[in-house]
Amino acid sequence: MIKKALGRGLAALIPELGPVREDNIIEAKLSSIRPNRFQPREEFNPQKLEELVSSIKEKGVIQPVLARIIEGGYELITGERRLRAAKKLGLEKIPLIVKEVSDTEMLELALIENLQRENLNPMEEAHAYRRVIKEFKIKQEDLAREIGKDQATVANSLRLLKLPKEVQKEISKGNLSRGHGVALLSLEKAPLQIRAARKVRKNGLSVRATEDLVNRLKGKVIIPPKKGTAKPPEILAVEEELNRALGTKVRIKPVSEEKGRIEIEYYSSEQLEGILEKLRGKKPSESPPSV
Repeated sequence: MIKKALGRGLAALIPELGPVREDNIIEAKLSSIRPNRFQPREEFNPQKLEELVSSIKEKGVIQPVLARIIEGGYELITGERRLRAAKKLGLEKIPLIVKEVSDTEMLELALIENLQRENLNPMEEAHAYRRVIKEFKIKQEDLAREIGKDQATVANSLRLLKLPKEVQKEISKGNLSRGHGVALLSLEKAPLQIRAARKVRKNGLSVRATEDLVNRLKGKVIIPPKKGTAKPPEILAVEEELNRALGTKVRIKPVSEEKGRIEIEYYSSEQLEGILEKLRGKKPSESPPSV
């Protein structure tokens, strides 16, 4: 099980990073610092990096980077954007705090910093979730609870890893959103997913339009709603309440004034178990231990 500190941020894992005293900081040569090999972020926004370069040029490096000692120098733990910006400015040194950590703690710190600051693109986030689950052998619902996200968000992120590489690349670049990716997953064949993704990007389709496209490709007949058949506000309010309570998409489909049906979406067996626990009024801790 991952450490209890996951989800509470870097301060919980590194208490020393509270108020930092001057004598805790050293000036390290940039040439002596190696990048973090556990860094989950694959792409760095050029515009934001330039903004940081401008800030450092004007005010200097206000927040020290964190690193551990290795043979011949240091290995970065957190602060890669600051390190890159300092290199672009041609600085020779950067303020640095040394922390003794293991490889496991390096991975944990890098993941937590990026996941909590929400600066990963959807595919980087998906890879990070999978790596945490694999490295620390925890369940989706436990990870979701620890990082303060609902399980449906984590489940949908992980599902993106099932998409073809071409589609994943478009999501990483920001040409397609997480919602587009989830919609495309309804198509079972990879060639069809790629074909649909290309059409979505070419025509600039919204997520809702993408869902309609997917339904057409699956052979479903899409009947536009008739005028005057919009759901009453009280039904929409109940839908929203159920969405929040169950942490997934819930649809209420009225059949008559008094009758109707409720549809609850789930994306994995673990998520289904979590929904059942909520419907039964159980807390996660009350669930029987997994074998």
